[in-house]
Amino acid sequence: MVVATFQPICSHNKSSFFSLSHFLSFKTVMELDLLSFPVFSTLVVSVLFILTLWKISKCSSLNLPPQPWKLPFIGNLHQLVSSPPHIAMRDLAVKYGPLMHLQLGEVPTVVVSSPDMAKEVMKTHDLIFASRPPIIATRIISYDSKNMSFAPYGDYWRQLRKIFALELLSAKRVASFNPIREEEMGNLIKFISSRAGKTFSLPFEQTQQDYRQSVI
Repeated sequence: MVVATFQPICSHNKSSFFSLSHFLSFKTVMELDLLSFPVFSTLVVSVLFILTLWKISKCSSLNLPPQPWKLPFIGNLHQLVSSPPHIAMRDLAVKYGPLMHLQLGEVPTVVVSSPDMAKEVMKTHDLIFASRPPIIATRIISYDSKNMSFAPYGDYWRQLRKIFALELLSAKRVASFNPIREEEMGNLIKFISSRAGKTFSLPFEQTQQDYRQSVI
């Protein structure tokens, strides 16, 4: 009886020991998680603070136009939400001049708000501002900005424009698509006339898009 009774007691003690060890291990992991969360949060905040200081020091070395005070991460976006953007920029231009620098999130932006400055940007120094800013989305959808809309200004863009002008937009090429345009316009007129006397919706933008795609 002693042996028979001793074996269950040992099993119970063993299972109790494992349960206790599992509890202690779980408790230790939870304590480590609770301790590591503030450490991780402090590390993230420190890295973001260092990056912000690095960007500020980098921008301060540039000869930028006057700029309103800005906040970390959002820049000057908070100054454009109290009123419509064109009115807010007008008010800022009255205070900071016709050429000012705004930080819209992570995007540095130069705002021009006078005819003289616009002439300097769009005519006198137009080649400097001819290229579009590099954006990840445009690089993806345009094969690393290789199409005419998003390619940077230079020899490659001028070659693309030459191809467009001679091969796609010449008078002869445009005239060659005239039968297709007439056919698609006739289909659109037939579609509208077939619903005469009926109430139906004809979205203008969608109709234009369908017509362009049919012609192309």
